[in-house]
Amino acid sequence: MSALSHWLAASLLALLAWLPAAQAEPLPAPAPRISLLSFAPGPVYWQRFGHNALMVEPGDGGATAVYNYGIFDFFQKNFFLNFARGHMLYRLAAIPVPNTLAEYAAEGRWVYVQELALSEAQARALAAFLADNALPQNAEYRYDYFRANCSTRVRDALDQTLGGALKQAWSQQPSDTSFRREATRLMSPVPPLMLGMDYILGPAADQPISLWEQAFVPEVLMRAVREARVDGRPLVAREGYWLPPAGGPEAPEQAFNFTLPALLLGLGLAAALLLLHRQRRHPAARGAYLVLALLPSLLSGLGGLVLLAAWTLSDHWAMWANHNLLLFSPLSLLLLPSLVASARAQWRPGRIPRLLAALIVFGALLSLLLQLLPGAQQQLPWIAFWLPVHAVLAWNLRLSGRAPPAPTR
Repeated sequence: MSALSHWLAASLLALLAWLPAAQAEPLPAPAPRISLLSFAPGPVYWQRFGHNALMVEPGDGGATAVYNYGIFDFFQKNFFLNFARGHMLYRLAAIPVPNTLAEYAAEGRWVYVQELALSEAQARALAAFLADNALPQNAEYRYDYFRANCSTRVRDALDQTLGGALKQAWSQQPSDTSFRREATRLMSPVPPLMLGMDYILGPAADQPISLWEQAFVPEVLMRAVREARVDGRPLVAREGYWLPPAGGPEAPEQAFNFTLPALLLGLGLAAALLLLHRQRRHPAARGAYLVLALLPSLLSGLGGLVLLAAWTLSDHWAMWANHNLLLFSPLSLLLLPSLVASARAQWRPGRIPRLLAALIVFGALLSLLLQLLPGAQQQLPWIAFWLPVHAVLAWNLRLSGRAPPAPTR
């Protein structure tokens, strides 16, 4: 056999030996499927906004995980102090699908799934980002109700995967709403929470927001993703309920307007204060007057201290410079001794109590005038209640020292 024949035979043997090895190399696993999960609002106050998460179904047949940015712990060190200061720490956790479905089914809350039409590269990149973000050293983040909550973190992860396409499109779309309107709308089914939210939010919460900012609400993000187009293609491949609605509390389209009830309550309280002060010769009327005068004043003063602390001692930016300080006045606490004394028939107030009362009324009037300015804080219901109450308390102080009418028989 010639040298050429030996060379050809050796080359053929080498090729045959290489082929099985080449065929044995595993093919890359299919790209994961990524879905946006949206959850109905719940009855508990921290569930009223609803919830969002991202679900990753690995292409290699591994366990499907729900990446949930809404994990917090009441037993975390200094949790309530951090909450008050605006230093809340939330974290991302990868949770098995059965655990997630069981929790929401037990609470009677619907779950909506939207499978995203991502490219293979985008799906792999998003899955890798979430897995890395869920590591213990990366999982915690500084929570903010409007700018860094479960929904905005999901929104930001999607936007990063899509090269900023969502922010570019949604930032140009006005929402015709504000943080205050959305927050009070979502809290409307629980009136005390709605009132508390409206009371604590300052003027920053009344500025117009874009669709990008409005997506802090999970259901808004769900609808926006449904309408989104990336490179001319729908972002959602398919969608539908995973758990159907079960008749739980749903968010209304508009928050309840409590201006008229607040006005009627304020006028009724003011009328009672005026009448009881005139009848203060009677012990029963005097006692009732003290209760009706002291309780609102105590609420006004303590409420003002809370607003002042939220502005000066916390990082809750949406609560800063709250114009409700003109209505919930800390000066009301200084007025309490004078209100007690004013129930006595022969007590005459000095200049300081009358000046304090006048300043409180001036603040309420100023808050009413501020409503005429563009971009003013929306506080008309609070003005409707407090202006007549503060005005009558000041008027009663002015009348103190004059002998009340003699009781009729």
